[in-house]
Amino acid sequence: MTSKTLKEKIIKYKKPIIITISVITLNLCFGFDWKFTIINFIWLLV
Repeated sequence: MTSKTLKEKIIKYKKPIIITISVITLNLCFGFDWKFTIINFIWLLV
């Protein structure tokens, strides 16, 4: 995989990557909440 291809994939999936990282961070900071996590991952798929 070339760096150009990797950069294109990162740009294409920027929103899902940011949402996933933020959901994980919030779960670590405030404790794990099933409803919050499920709602955010459903939102990620839409």
